[in-house]
Amino acid sequence: MPDPDLRQTAKVLFDAAISRADPAAAVTRALADHPLPQPPGRLLLIAIGKAAPAMLSAALKHVTGPHEALCVTHPENTAEVPGAQMHRAGHPVPDAAGLAAGRAVIEILQGATQQDHVIALISGGGSALVPAPAPGLTLADKVTLNRALLASGLDIVQMNMVRQQVSQLKGGGMLRLAAPAPVTGYLLSDVIGDDLRAIASGPTVAPIGTRSEARALLQQVGAWNGLTQALRDHLSADTETDAPNIPAANHLIGSNGQSLSAAADAAKAAGFATTIVSDRLTGDVADAAQTVLAAALSLPADAPPTAQLFGGETTVKLSGTGKGGRNQELALRLAALAEVTPIPRRWLFLSGGTDGRDGPVDAAGGIVDPSTWARIAARGDAAALLANNDSNAALALANDLLITGATGTNVADIQILLSMPI
Repeated sequence: MPDPDLRQTAKVLFDAAISRADPAAAVTRALADHPLPQPPGRLLLIAIGKAAPAMLSAALKHVTGPHEALCVTHPENTAEVPGAQMHRAGHPVPDAAGLAAGRAVIEILQGATQQDHVIALISGGGSALVPAPAPGLTLADKVTLNRALLASGLDIVQMNMVRQQVSQLKGGGMLRLAAPAPVTGYLLSDVIGDDLRAIASGPTVAPIGTRSEARALLQQVGAWNGLTQALRDHLSADTETDAPNIPAANHLIGSNGQSLSAAADAAKAAGFATTIVSDRLTGDVADAAQTVLAAALSLPADAPPTAQLFGGETTVKLSGTGKGGRNQELALRLAALAEVTPIPRRWLFLSGGTDGRDGPVDAAGGIVDPSTWARIAARGDAAALLANNDSNAALALANDLLITGATGTNVADIQILLSMPI
């Protein structure tokens, strides 16, 4: 019989998803099938992303010869990697520490020779962590662009396509800089569909698109006029970024789909009838909330205890000045919808980022239930908070924030909808 404490059960399922994406275990499994090369020169190990310290630590256990190691992660990940050059940089908005990290990466790559071999350990968050502006651009230009992208409603693939066009490292930049040294990549995917070109903006693969395509996309979503003149000039230039001439051997070592399966296994073990409703819950959070509500309403009131799972990465088009993130807003929107169209079962919904951080706040997401909206309304104006994109403040009023701390990994988002007869 399932535990009636749905909140605790949802956290157990979410933890199972996080554990499956453990970066050290993922690297160890990958190296059993795809061992590190043994070049006549040095191994140059560069780890970039929210999971970088764990990935690099695991890889270094398999290194025996001459090597150099560099790690770039975010400040919340406090893990150290002995023997590695450590950088902690801003995310989701690039900062000066990230600019220094990008320069350090470029320096190592440019020093590579044909006798060396570059090992790229890439995880989500890398786009913001290593800003390396293209010639003629500055960090301020990159910050302006990043803020515009985060507020645009574009999905991660579209955002990273644009980012690639203004960077020395993204869109195959590591390959161009490392040449003639070969590159092997081990990638932990935070991108739905696992397009390697979009993970951390694809430093070890060819770019997704062109400058002209990036320009057209920015114009389409109304972000073009808010960019600096330098950005507009760069993206309007006739020249395009050269494709890498040395392909990398890239290995996908973890993904949202794998974590979603782990959560499903945990739900079944807990006694819930379990279904993965969607492994591509993407698009605007308002539409995603309707999708989740429809799934909940599809169950008869007397259906057995059921876990309905989703994986993906939604978007928020900002119209207010509040703080939150896509997972918090998705949870809050479901609570609002269920207030108008009640779900005729006892239910709980968790939406969380697997990295432990949802937007520029310390929450990973939100956990809501049938009384969430009323608890918020008892202390504030729930509708006004939602309209102002202030999901963090709203959920805090209900004590419904999901707080995990930095997890050290990142494979996009997991949503868990648990329900049982009243």
